[in-house]
Amino acid sequence: MTLTIILPKVLAFLEKQHGLYIQGQWKESSGSDRLTVFDPATGNSISSVPDASLLDVNQAVQSAKQSFDSGIWRGLTPCARERVLLRLADLVERDAEILAQLETLEQGKSITLSRILEAGGAQNWIRYVAGLSTKLTGKSMDVSIPLPPGARYTSFTRKEPVGVVTGIVPWNFPLLISVWKILPALAAGCSVVAKPSETTPLTLLYLAQLATEAGVPAGIFNVVTGRGTGAGEALVRHPDIAKVSFTGSTPVGKRIAEICGARLARVSLELGGKNPALVLADADVDQVVSGLALAGFLNQGQVCAACSRVYIEAPLFDKVSAGLAAAIGSMRIGPGLDEATQINPVVSAAHQAKINAYQQTALEKGAEIVWGQDVPENGGYYVRPALVLNPNDSLPLVREEVFGPVMTLTRVRNAEEGLAYANDSRFGLAASVWTTGLQAAIDLPARLQAGTVWVNSHVMIDPNLPFGGLKDSGLGRDFGTDWLDAFTETKSICIRY
Repeated sequence: MTLTIILPKVLAFLEKQHGLYIQGQWKESSGSDRLTVFDPATGNSISSVPDASLLDVNQAVQSAKQSFDSGIWRGLTPCARERVLLRLADLVERDAEILAQLETLEQGKSITLSRILEAGGAQNWIRYVAGLSTKLTGKSMDVSIPLPPGARYTSFTRKEPVGVVTGIVPWNFPLLISVWKILPALAAGCSVVAKPSETTPLTLLYLAQLATEAGVPAGIFNVVTGRGTGAGEALVRHPDIAKVSFTGSTPVGKRIAEICGARLARVSLELGGKNPALVLADADVDQVVSGLALAGFLNQGQVCAACSRVYIEAPLFDKVSAGLAAAIGSMRIGPGLDEATQINPVVSAAHQAKINAYQQTALEKGAEIVWGQDVPENGGYYVRPALVLNPNDSLPLVREEVFGPVMTLTRVRNAEEGLAYANDSRFGLAASVWTTGLQAAIDLPARLQAGTVWVNSHVMIDPNLPFGGLKDSGLGRDFGTDWLDAFTETKSICIRY
């Protein structure tokens, strides 16, 4: 085992007595409670952050509101905002290895994924959304207002930033999803108060200081750390928060929607998924095995769009299940800092226990499970990867989001039976179809109840491809050329002359 050598700047950041990031600078919390950050590979403490108080939240929102009202950011030309955000992308590129190592140390994922998907992906998404700063447009309209007789009118719409946005970030991709919450708000001219997960706060704190270095004005980008039940709920309830952008579990998302609905605040929700794949008898077996191994076990299955249910037409079932069994059996398990590993620890001891409980229940109910390699015995939050073959459809492991390295494989008679199983879920985030037939590739995606459907691929996303869910998987869409619409108000202007 060869571990990545931790950079001195990373060690210094871990040892820092972290505060909150308000008004462009570090600020001590008004309270004394702190949250410990653990390394999932060892279970050891590596840092701590404040558990923000209500007073802290109020100060952060006040900072964002005053900065927004001053026009110091929204009053800039679109090109000026774009330049600042492009500079931020350059700084993320400069410090990419620092961010990648922080990500792996606090979240557990492979350093390779942290480099490619987190630090590398963040650069791409920042640059994409920076360009949208200059693409906000309204419309001119002919109107037929009859009064007073002979009057003429010119009418048009304009897009204006909604105000203060809070982005509540989950723990599975802390840096990248922070960018998805914060950058479109900034590009639209809003100010932001972001809250990372209490288990993975470090990369967002580091990003905030880079934003100040890039030229984002003080008070426009604020970060409060704390528990969801404390700082998170205080942000959602705050009357000066104009929009809440949340990624996380469906129960929490529904609670946020209730609170925002009561005060008519804007809200976007990217929630859970129980994402199916339909494998037809004419599919390329090698392509299916390699594609689903990636889609199901990337980041230990801790991916909202991960493939967790696979429905395989009978002629191909044995070949696909054998191929996937060989794939997980060959996956090396170990710490994320070891570049040779493919399965790493999950994010926390609590999440480890939750996944193990799903597996244990399936065993007790008589499920047939094919296991991957044994997990290390020297500590850390490891979960043994598993395939569950032809499980009873009522098993919790089949119906609920496990969010771990577990995939179910079910033999079906034909595509119609597989489609019925795939759509029989309260979730509707993502799905995939695997086939070499043009008719199925066109027909089945339209009939799958999911916000994103891939053909002969799964889990791959892009800034230009809108992403979001149906049913209990959420409200709204991120990414794409219309991304900033969710962070703006449309104002109609009518001029009589």
